[in-house]
Amino acid sequence: MNNCILGETVFFSVVIPTYNRLPILQKCLRALESQQWRDDHLVQGYEVVLVDDGSTDGTLNWLESHKDEFPHVRCFEQDHAGPAAARNLGVEKAEGDTIIFIDSDLVVLSNFLQAHTEALVQGKEKLGSDRFFTYGAVINTCNFENPTSEPYKITDFSAAFFATGNVAIPKHWLEKAGLFDTGFQLYGWEDLELGVRLKNLGLQLIKCPEAVGYHWHPAFRLQQIPKLIDQEIQRGRMGVLFYQKHPTWEVKMMIQMTWFHRLLWGILSLNGLLNEKTMAPFLQWLINIGKPQLALEIARIFLNWYNVKGVYAAYAEILDK
Repeated sequence: MNNCILGETVFFSVVIPTYNRLPILQKCLRALESQQWRDDHLVQGYEVVLVDDGSTDGTLNWLESHKDEFPHVRCFEQDHAGPAAARNLGVEKAEGDTIIFIDSDLVVLSNFLQAHTEALVQGKEKLGSDRFFTYGAVINTCNFENPTSEPYKITDFSAAFFATGNVAIPKHWLEKAGLFDTGFQLYGWEDLELGVRLKNLGLQLIKCPEAVGYHWHPAFRLQQIPKLIDQEIQRGRMGVLFYQKHPTWEVKMMIQMTWFHRLLWGILSLNGLLNEKTMAPFLQWLINIGKPQLALEIARIFLNWYNVKGVYAAYAEILDK
């Protein structure tokens, strides 16, 4: 197999799964159509491989009626099967030699593809091979009108090795690793699990902070808490699946299945006394004074406790079988 990520030029396939996110998807796709390039002849071109995962919000109809606005977009559809299956379909249909994964609620800057290109070139020069991927920056925002105006915050830092919010990787390494495991049917971990397999193949992470994407989500409201709790419980169950596939201390730390995490979140939540009911007045006060992001970060005290309990409950079920 050719071990060269860039010949004279590179062709990107930007793979995006989407499910009922039409308003922010519109901004996502328009940002990708507004890419600017330096005259360095490194980029042959790019395509956007959009996989609709069974949306019911009119996504496909809107794309069909606006197809002239998006010459780079090729759209595929599947019955609702989750992001892992959607990304796998996107990789299968991709024509590029380099895959960029982003989510459909990410709005990128105009130099996004150029920045990944330069990082790929520098990585190849440094390592002498293509056994690496580039990882861009993700900034969280609830500003829908102007998402790219959000400043970087300490809470935007990520220590993940491989996450699909903003990453560029040679297609052949994804294929060799086996793509995403569609057994992760619930929320969480399918991208980090693939990251473990990529690391086992010897791939390295090269950070690319100039490739910035702004991850939009609605401003935190108390009405979101039941869904967030359910996600944490699902994440706990999928975390145990992750550990079953890779029973290492590193994975146990990632999924919070250690005595340290159990003690930490147990103490911080006062063994569950600080929860969605007892903290609701304080969280609502923060929201009322214009601090929804701070309210969400504080809510993570009990959300993490739900996650840890979910991990141990799911692990206990396996031991009882």
